[in-house]
Parts: sequence; C-alpha cells; structure tokens
Amino acid sequence: MAITEAHSTEIYYETQGDPDHPTLLLVNGLGSQLINWHPEFCQLFVDQGFHVVVFDNRDVGLSAKTEGAVPDMATMMDMFRSGEPVSVPYTLSDMAADGFAVLDAVGATKAHIAGMSMGGMIVQRMAIDRPDRVLSMTSIMSSTGNPKVGRGTPEGAASLMAVAPSDRDGFIEFTVENRRITGGTHHEDEYWRTQAGLIYDRMYYPAGPAFQLAAVASDGDRTEALGQVTVPSLVVHGRLDPLIGLSGGQATAAAIKGAELLVIDEMGHDLPRAIWGQIVASMTELAGPNPT
Repeated sequence: MAITEAHSTEIYYETQGDPDHPTLLLVNGLGSQLINWHPEFCQLFVDQGFHVVVFDNRDVGLSAKTEGAVPDMATMMDMFRSGEPVSVPYTLSDMAADGFAVLDAVGATKAHIAGMSMGGMIVQRMAIDRPDRVLSMTSIMSSTGNPKVGRGTPEGAASLMAVAPSDRDGFIEFTVENRRITGGTHHEDEYWRTQAGLIYDRMYYPAGPAFQLAAVASDGDRTEALGQVTVPSLVVHGRLDPLIGLSGGQATAAAIKGAELLVIDEMGHDLPRAIWGQIVASMTELAGPNPT
C-alpha cells in the first residue's frame, strides 16, 4: 500500500504477489475504486505467476482529487456523442501517465496491462502512447472512443447518469439496483450490497466521475491510433452489456491488428465470479508461457 506521484498528482496503489514476477497492472472504470478488482480475482493471477498491481484513478478512492468546478456529465456525454472538442482539467493520456507512474513506483519497466470500461480506454491509450512499456494489453467491456459504436441501451444510459443518494443505506440500495440493470446473467445482489458498503466507507466521492468522464470525452476516437498498436491484445466484451454495447468491443478488436475478441454470452457490464476463470485463462494465454 503506497502513494506515488504522477506530474504532482498523488496516486494510491496496492500490490499482490511476488514483485520479482512479471507485473500485471489492472486499471479501473469510471468512478470505480481499486477494491472493485476483488482480491480473490487478483489472487487467481498471482497463482498464474503474475505480480498484480491495482490503483485508484485520480478523482476516486484514496488518490488525489481535482479542485475547481465539476463538469456537467450530461453536457460531457452530449459533446462526446457529437464529436465536439472538450476542454478538460486533465486528459486520458494524463490518466495513462498515472498508470506508468505506478509502474515506475513498483519498479516495472514493462508490464501486462488490463482495464475495464473506462480502464479499457486508459490501457488502450497506454499501449498507443508507450508501446515500449507494454507486454500485452487487455481491454474489457470498453470501446474505441468512436461515438457511433458501443452505444448502450436507454436503461444503461440512464443508469450512468443517475445520481446516487448521499446517505450510506441509500447509496448501497442504489448501487444494487444500478448493478441489476448493468450486470448480466450472473448478477448477485448480496455481493454488490457488501461491495457498496465497502466503497462508501472507504471513500464516497460523487464528484469524481464527472472529471473522469470529461477526460474520456476529450480523447476522441482512438480507432486510427489503435491501428498502430502491435502489442499482443485481447478484447473481452459481454453480449448483454447495456452500458457499452458489444459493437464497442468488436470495433476495438477490429482496429488492433491481430487482436483476439472474446465475447461472453452471459456477461453484462460487470465481472461476476462465474466468469473469472475464463478471463484469467484468456489473459494468461495472451501473456505467454510463464507470463514474461
């Protein structure tokens, strides 16, 4: 458990496994704290020979928070969909640089990287900006930044824009209901009821996602840049994802030369325990023998 600095921004991170083993950096989605990479999920990678590193993106969890006016999320979404340029406090490349700062802090000159949702966009940007530091890249339930692909359902879009209550009990029930909408076949109420309590108690910071969404919106369409990515790449997407539709994953895989696309029929916008083994096996295979 430690804090590092990326261009004067404090980033909190944790590690699991042997630091002498190849590093796997896991990057979170919008408003998601590092605890959403469940320790038991991370342990599966440790058992496969990885040194696992997780961190709180800026504006969430125990990492630094941005000062100033909070961007309007509805406006950000409208600008993103229309392709308008967005002026923001920080960019997706800045968030990618945060990830590299964490790798510097743990002494990893190169690493396998994986991200879910917004985290998938961040690891895409990491592979674009610094391919020399990336051993493999896995983009999970994410998209290319092209507003024409990855469109979710109306219910999914509404869940993204919904505002959670500020009290603990209200936040917990809101989270459970929200995850019922976005999760797939294997959604578990009790898992998310427990997880929501941990999230609230660790750091409830409702302003954070707006800053992060602004960074996503400002990055634009990465399709052309992804065409230059040559690191081994895996794209994982759920057929039932109501938040980022399957076409987002398909477009990501199509943009990256040689990328493998893994579509999981019962998966929504979530990583339920029932599919952990399948994802771990696919990512370990991507990394190669004795993941090096």
